[in-house]
Amino acid sequence: MTGSNCTQATEFSLVGFTEDPATQVTLLLLFLLTYLVTILGNLGMITLIRASPLLHSPMYYFLGNLAFVNLCTSTIITPRILVGVLLGKKGMAYAGCMAQVFTFSLFVITECFLLATMAYDRYVAICHPLLYPLVMSPERCSHLVTGSYLLGLTNGVAQTIGMSSLFFCSSSSIDLFFCDISLLISLSTSDTTLSLILLRTSSSLLGVPSMLVVLVSYLAIISTILSISSAEGKRKAFSTCASHLTTVSTFYGALIFMYLIPKSDTSRGGDKWAALLYTVVTPMMNPLSYSLRNQEVKEAWRRLRKIK
Repeated sequence: MTGSNCTQATEFSLVGFTEDPATQVTLLLLFLLTYLVTILGNLGMITLIRASPLLHSPMYYFLGNLAFVNLCTSTIITPRILVGVLLGKKGMAYAGCMAQVFTFSLFVITECFLLATMAYDRYVAICHPLLYPLVMSPERCSHLVTGSYLLGLTNGVAQTIGMSSLFFCSSSSIDLFFCDISLLISLSTSDTTLSLILLRTSSSLLGVPSMLVVLVSYLAIISTILSISSAEGKRKAFSTCASHLTTVSTFYGALIFMYLIPKSDTSRGGDKWAALLYTVVTPMMNPLSYSLRNQEVKEAWRRLRKIK
Protein backbone atom coordinates (compact mmCIF):
# COMPACT_ATOMS: atom_id res chain seq x y z
CA MET A 1 0.00 0.00 0.00
CA THR A 2 1.32 3.49 -0.79
CA GLY A 3 0.62 6.94 0.52
CA SER A 4 -0.77 8.21 -2.80
CA ASN A 5 -4.22 8.92 -1.34
CA CYS A 6 -3.06 11.01 1.62
CA THR A 7 -0.49 13.63 2.57
CA GLN A 8 2.69 12.85 4.51
CA ALA A 9 2.28 13.28 8.27
CA THR A 10 4.09 16.23 9.85
CA GLU A 11 3.11 15.13 13.35
CA PHE A 12 1.62 12.16 15.19
CA SER A 13 -1.20 12.13 17.71
CA LEU A 14 -0.25 10.29 20.90
CA VAL A 15 -3.15 8.74 22.79
CA GLY A 16 -2.80 9.17 26.54
CA PHE A 17 -4.34 7.24 29.41
CA THR A 18 -7.59 9.11 29.96
CA GLU A 19 -9.64 12.15 28.95
CA ASP A 20 -11.20 12.63 32.41
CA PRO A 21 -9.97 16.00 33.85
CA ALA A 22 -9.90 14.80 37.47
CA THR A 23 -7.91 11.71 36.55
CA GLN A 24 -5.54 13.81 34.44
CA VAL A 25 -4.69 15.97 37.45
CA THR A 26 -3.89 12.85 39.46
CA LEU A 27 -1.77 11.50 36.61
CA LEU A 28 0.08 14.81 36.30
CA LEU A 29 1.03 14.81 39.97
CA LEU A 30 1.93 11.13 39.88
CA PHE A 31 4.16 11.41 36.80
CA LEU A 32 5.78 14.59 38.12
CA LEU A 33 6.58 12.92 41.44
CA THR A 34 7.86 9.82 39.65
CA TYR A 35 10.14 11.88 37.42
CA LEU A 36 11.55 13.90 40.32
CA VAL A 37 12.28 10.71 42.28
CA THR A 38 13.90 9.21 39.17
CA ILE A 39 16.13 12.24 38.60
CA LEU A 40 17.17 12.56 42.24
CA GLY A 41 17.62 8.82 42.73
CA ASN A 42 19.73 8.17 39.66
CA LEU A 43 21.79 11.35 39.94
CA GLY A 44 22.32 10.55 43.61
CA MET A 45 23.46 7.03 42.77
CA ILE A 46 25.90 8.29 40.11
CA THR A 47 27.29 10.93 42.47
CA LEU A 48 27.64 8.48 45.36
CA ILE A 49 29.47 5.91 43.23
CA ARG A 50 31.89 8.53 41.94
CA ALA A 51 32.48 10.12 45.35
CA SER A 52 32.87 7.00 47.50
CA PRO A 53 36.04 4.85 47.22
CA LEU A 54 34.03 2.06 48.86
CA LEU A 55 32.00 1.77 45.65
CA HIS A 56 34.90 1.82 43.19
CA SER A 57 34.41 -1.75 41.99
CA PRO A 58 33.13 -3.36 38.75
CA MET A 59 29.62 -3.94 40.11
CA TYR A 60 29.12 -0.27 40.98
CA TYR A 61 30.83 0.88 37.79
CA PHE A 62 28.13 -0.99 35.88
CA LEU A 63 25.45 0.28 38.26
CA GLY A 64 26.53 3.87 37.68
CA ASN A 65 26.15 3.41 33.94
CA LEU A 66 22.77 1.75 34.44
CA ALA A 67 21.67 4.77 36.50
CA PHE A 68 22.76 7.06 33.66
CA VAL A 69 20.80 5.01 31.10
CA ASN A 70 17.73 4.99 33.38
CA LEU A 71 18.01 8.76 33.72
CA CYS A 72 18.13 9.17 29.94
CA THR A 73 15.27 6.73 29.30
CA SER A 74 13.01 8.52 31.76
CA THR A 75 13.91 11.93 30.32
CA ILE A 76 13.06 10.73 26.81
CA ILE A 77 9.57 9.63 27.86
CA THR A 78 8.25 11.31 31.02
CA PRO A 79 8.54 15.05 30.15
CA ARG A 80 6.52 14.40 26.99
CA ILE A 81 3.83 12.70 29.08
CA LEU A 82 3.77 15.69 31.45
CA VAL A 83 3.38 18.14 28.56
CA GLY A 84 0.56 16.05 27.11
CA VAL A 85 -1.33 15.87 30.41
CA LEU A 86 -0.68 19.48 31.49
CA LEU A 87 -1.38 21.23 28.18
CA GLY A 88 -3.63 18.63 26.63
CA LYS A 89 -1.18 18.50 23.73
CA LYS A 90 -1.39 15.15 21.97
CA GLY A 91 0.59 16.02 18.86
CA MET A 92 4.28 15.21 18.44
CA ALA A 93 6.19 16.55 15.44
CA TYR A 94 7.51 14.02 12.94
CA ALA A 95 11.11 15.06 13.67
CA GLY A 96 10.49 14.76 17.41
CA CYS A 97 9.04 11.30 16.95
CA MET A 98 12.08 10.17 14.93
CA ALA A 99 14.37 11.64 17.60
CA GLN A 100 12.48 9.67 20.23
CA VAL A 101 12.77 6.49 18.14
CA PHE A 102 16.54 6.99 17.89
CA THR A 103 17.23 7.78 21.55
CA PHE A 104 14.85 5.17 22.93
CA SER A 105 16.22 2.45 20.62
CA LEU A 106 19.73 3.42 21.67
CA PHE A 107 19.14 3.29 25.41
CA VAL A 108 16.84 0.24 25.55
CA ILE A 109 19.48 -1.96 23.88
CA THR A 110 22.24 -0.36 25.94
CA GLU A 111 20.27 -1.26 29.07
CA CYS A 112 19.78 -4.84 27.82
CA PHE A 113 23.53 -5.33 27.51
CA LEU A 114 24.35 -3.51 30.74
CA LEU A 115 21.96 -5.84 32.58
CA ALA A 116 23.59 -8.82 30.85
CA THR A 117 27.03 -7.52 31.83
CA MET A 118 25.92 -7.09 35.43
CA ALA A 119 24.54 -10.65 35.45
CA TYR A 120 27.87 -11.94 34.14
CA ASP A 121 29.68 -9.89 36.80
CA ARG A 122 27.59 -11.53 39.54
CA TYR A 123 28.18 -14.95 37.96
CA VAL A 124 31.96 -14.51 38.12
CA ALA A 125 31.82 -13.07 41.66
CA ILE A 126 29.72 -15.94 43.05
CA CYS A 127 30.79 -18.91 40.94
CA HIS A 128 34.47 -18.04 40.40
CA PRO A 129 35.45 -15.61 43.17
CA LEU A 130 39.19 -16.34 42.94
CA LEU A 131 39.23 -15.40 39.27
CA TYR A 132 37.12 -12.28 39.74
CA PRO A 133 39.97 -9.69 39.84
CA LEU A 134 41.47 -11.17 36.68
CA VAL A 135 38.26 -11.67 34.71
CA MET A 136 36.62 -8.37 35.67
CA SER A 137 39.68 -6.16 35.22
CA PRO A 138 39.17 -2.39 34.76
CA GLU A 139 40.06 -2.68 31.08
CA ARG A 140 37.53 -5.46 30.47
CA CYS A 141 34.83 -3.62 32.38
CA SER A 142 35.45 -0.52 30.29
CA HIS A 143 35.26 -2.57 27.09
CA LEU A 144 31.99 -4.21 28.17
CA VAL A 145 30.35 -0.87 28.94
CA THR A 146 31.66 0.77 25.77
CA GLY A 147 30.41 -2.19 23.75
CA SER A 148 26.96 -1.84 25.32
CA TYR A 149 26.72 1.80 24.24
CA LEU A 150 28.04 1.05 20.74
CA LEU A 151 25.50 -1.74 20.24
CA GLY A 152 22.78 0.62 21.47
CA LEU A 153 23.99 3.33 19.09
CA THR A 154 24.01 0.87 16.18
CA ASN A 155 20.44 -0.13 17.00
CA GLY A 156 19.33 3.49 17.30
CA VAL A 157 20.75 4.40 13.89
CA ALA A 158 19.33 1.28 12.23
CA GLN A 159 15.82 1.70 13.64
CA THR A 160 15.73 5.40 12.77
CA ILE A 161 16.76 4.66 9.18
CA GLY A 162 13.99 2.07 8.98
CA MET A 163 11.36 4.43 10.39
CA SER A 164 12.40 7.41 8.27
CA SER A 165 11.92 5.34 5.11
CA LEU A 166 8.20 4.85 5.88
CA PHE A 167 5.26 6.96 4.74
CA PHE A 168 2.56 8.00 7.23
CA CYS A 169 -0.76 9.68 6.55
CA SER A 170 -1.40 13.01 8.25
CA SER A 171 -4.19 11.50 10.38
CA SER A 172 -1.86 8.93 12.01
CA SER A 173 -2.60 8.31 15.69
CA ILE A 174 -0.37 6.25 18.00
CA ASP A 175 -2.28 4.42 20.72
CA LEU A 176 0.52 4.85 23.27
CA PHE A 177 2.28 7.67 25.12
CA PHE A 178 5.49 7.54 23.05
CA CYS A 179 6.58 6.72 19.49
CA ASP A 180 6.79 2.94 19.63
CA ILE A 181 8.45 1.31 16.60
CA SER A 182 6.03 -1.60 16.27
CA LEU A 183 3.04 0.75 16.31
CA LEU A 184 4.66 3.08 13.78
CA ILE A 185 5.21 0.15 11.44
CA SER A 186 1.55 -0.85 11.74
CA LEU A 187 0.49 2.74 10.92
CA SER A 188 2.62 3.08 7.80
CA THR A 189 0.94 3.12 4.41
CA SER A 190 4.14 2.20 2.54
CA ASP A 191 6.29 -0.93 2.23
CA THR A 192 7.45 -1.92 5.73
CA THR A 193 9.78 -4.76 4.72
CA LEU A 194 13.02 -2.97 5.64
CA SER A 195 11.66 -1.73 8.97
CA LEU A 196 10.37 -5.19 9.92
CA ILE A 197 13.71 -6.79 9.01
CA LEU A 198 15.60 -4.25 11.13
CA LEU A 199 13.21 -4.69 14.07
CA ARG A 200 13.37 -8.49 13.96
CA THR A 201 17.14 -8.44 13.49
CA SER A 202 17.47 -6.19 16.53
CA SER A 203 15.31 -8.54 18.60
CA SER A 204 17.07 -11.73 17.48
CA LEU A 205 20.68 -10.50 17.42
CA LEU A 206 20.62 -8.00 20.29
CA GLY A 207 17.63 -8.47 22.60
CA VAL A 208 17.48 -12.27 22.77
CA PRO A 209 21.26 -12.88 23.25
CA SER A 210 21.42 -10.39 26.13
CA MET A 211 18.43 -12.11 27.73
CA LEU A 212 20.10 -15.51 27.33
CA VAL A 213 23.27 -14.24 29.01
CA VAL A 214 21.16 -13.15 31.98
CA LEU A 215 19.29 -16.46 32.07
CA VAL A 216 22.39 -18.68 31.84
CA SER A 217 24.26 -16.55 34.39
CA TYR A 218 21.47 -16.83 36.93
CA LEU A 219 21.01 -20.55 36.38
CA ALA A 220 24.69 -20.98 37.24
CA ILE A 221 24.38 -18.59 40.20
CA ILE A 222 21.35 -20.44 41.61
CA SER A 223 23.13 -23.77 41.19
CA THR A 224 26.16 -22.45 43.08
CA ILE A 225 24.06 -20.90 45.85
CA LEU A 226 22.15 -24.17 46.38
CA SER A 227 25.45 -26.01 46.78
CA ILE A 228 26.51 -23.75 49.67
CA SER A 229 26.09 -25.65 52.92
CA SER A 230 25.43 -22.84 55.40
CA ALA A 231 22.22 -20.82 55.44
CA GLU A 232 24.18 -17.65 56.15
CA GLY A 233 26.40 -18.28 53.14
CA LYS A 234 23.37 -18.74 50.92
CA ARG A 235 21.81 -15.55 52.25
CA LYS A 236 24.95 -13.50 51.63
CA ALA A 237 25.40 -14.90 48.13
CA PHE A 238 21.79 -14.24 47.20
CA SER A 239 21.81 -10.73 48.68
CA THR A 240 24.58 -9.70 46.27
CA CYS A 241 22.33 -10.25 43.26
CA ALA A 242 18.78 -9.80 44.63
CA SER A 243 18.43 -6.18 43.49
CA HIS A 244 19.73 -6.96 40.02
CA LEU A 245 17.42 -9.96 39.73
CA THR A 246 14.45 -7.74 40.59
CA THR A 247 15.49 -5.21 37.95
CA VAL A 248 16.01 -7.88 35.29
CA SER A 249 12.67 -9.56 36.01
CA THR A 250 10.74 -6.29 35.77
CA PHE A 251 12.54 -4.97 32.70
CA TYR A 252 12.52 -8.12 30.59
CA GLY A 253 9.06 -9.14 31.79
CA ALA A 254 7.61 -5.87 30.49
CA LEU A 255 9.50 -6.14 27.18
CA ILE A 256 8.29 -9.71 26.64
CA PHE A 257 4.71 -8.66 27.36
CA MET A 258 5.00 -5.72 24.95
CA TYR A 259 6.79 -7.29 22.02
CA LEU A 260 6.79 -11.09 22.20
CA ILE A 261 3.20 -11.91 23.21
CA PRO A 262 0.94 -11.81 20.10
CA LYS A 263 -1.15 -8.65 19.98
CA SER A 264 -4.34 -10.65 19.47
CA ASP A 265 -3.84 -12.10 22.94
CA THR A 266 -3.36 -8.82 24.77
CA SER A 267 -5.22 -5.58 25.14
CA ARG A 268 -3.78 -2.23 24.18
CA GLY A 269 -4.44 -1.06 27.72
CA GLY A 270 -2.21 -3.85 28.97
CA ASP A 271 0.49 -2.79 26.53
CA LYS A 272 0.32 0.75 27.89
CA TRP A 273 0.86 -0.40 31.45
CA ALA A 274 3.69 -2.72 30.41
CA ALA A 275 5.34 0.14 28.52
CA LEU A 276 4.86 2.38 31.55
CA LEU A 277 6.57 -0.24 33.69
CA TYR A 278 9.86 -0.35 31.79
CA THR A 279 9.98 3.29 30.63
CA VAL A 280 8.87 5.11 33.79
CA VAL A 281 8.58 2.82 36.82
CA THR A 282 11.77 0.76 36.42
CA PRO A 283 14.08 3.81 36.06
CA MET A 284 12.58 5.16 39.29
CA MET A 285 12.75 1.90 41.24
CA ASN A 286 16.29 0.81 40.31
CA PRO A 287 18.25 3.27 42.51
CA LEU A 288 15.79 2.72 45.36
CA SER A 289 16.14 -1.05 45.08
CA TYR A 290 19.94 -0.98 45.05
CA SER A 291 20.24 1.57 47.85
CA LEU A 292 17.67 0.05 50.22
CA ARG A 293 18.94 -3.54 49.93
CA ASN A 294 22.68 -2.92 49.63
CA GLN A 295 24.74 -2.54 52.79
CA GLU A 296 27.76 -1.14 50.91
CA VAL A 297 25.65 1.64 49.41
CA LYS A 298 24.20 2.44 52.84
CA GLU A 299 27.69 2.52 54.38
CA ALA A 300 29.03 4.72 51.56
CA TRP A 301 26.14 7.12 52.12
CA ARG A 302 26.81 7.24 55.88
CA ARG A 303 30.51 7.97 55.31
CA LEU A 304 29.74 10.69 52.79
CA ARG A 305 27.36 12.36 55.24
CA LYS A 306 30.04 12.32 57.97
CA ILE A 307 32.55 14.00 55.64
CA LYS A 308 30.07 16.77 54.88
